[in-house]
Formats: sequence, C-alpha cells, structure tokens
Amino acid sequence: MIYSTATVPVNPEDEAPLTRAQAWKGLELKARDARLFLVPGLCTRCEIVEESATHFVREATIGGNELREIVTLEPESKVTFFQAAGPREGVIINELFEDEEGELLLRFYCYMGLRGKEPNGREEQAEQAQFAGENGYKAALMSTLKQTRELLAKGKL
Repeated sequence: MIYSTATVPVNPEDEAPLTRAQAWKGLELKARDARLFLVPGLCTRCEIVEESATHFVREATIGGNELREIVTLEPESKVTFFQAAGPREGVIINELFEDEEGELLLRFYCYMGLRGKEPNGREEQAEQAQFAGENGYKAALMSTLKQTRELLAKGKL
C-alpha cells in the first residue's frame, strides 16, 4: 500500500494571505477542474459526469491515465477523492485545518494501492517514492496555493 502525507502553511510570510474561504474556493475549483491547477498538458480532460447533494463524479485524463473519481466536499474543510477507476485504488484527501497556534494549514494524505500490481512491490514502492519526493504532493500543495492566489488576483476566484 502507498501512504503519503504532506502539510504546508496556507499563509507563509512571503505570500499574500488567503482566508480559509479563499483557500477553500481554490480546493473546490481544483476538484472540479484539475486542468486549472496542474502543469499545462498534464491534465488533458476533466469533466463532472454526475452530481448530487453529497458528491460528484469526475472523469479525467491525467498523465495519460484515464481516471474516474467520486469526490466529496466538506465545505471549507476537506476534499476527498475516491479512486473509482484508473491505475490506483484508494483515497486522496486535501484538508484545511488550523494548528494549535491558529495557523491555517493545508494537508494532503492518501492511502492507495495500484490495481493489478503486487502489494508493496516494485511499482508501489516507486509510486511511494514519487509522492514523497521533491516534486511530489508537497510541491502540488504549494502549486495549488500559488494558483489560488493568481486566480484571486485576476478576480477569477
């Protein structure tokens, strides 16, 4: 199984501050259309194919992989992506929360396996290393916050 986690401050000293509502809006936008937040060309398709009061289903092509995810939103708190189809199975969570000093943080965590691959085998170990690496999910969190700030500055958030 693959387990990864990363946490970053929403408002580091060198960045324009975001409110919880603004950071949340960025997370919600990313859940609805990953193309706005990922490196150009990485996500070539992202569409909502079903929506209800409790969740929506998105289908996307990310890194050449066809994905189907069931996405739940806990307003201003948590976005959960259940991997329904694609190379991975499991869950990815993005969560906004305050630490004991009241600092707003954004945390990513996931618990997944690779469909059709040996548990904890070579492929899963490589994926684990990728998540934890320099260009892994910590970088993705920083990129999400950066893009949220840019959308806010352009009046598109």
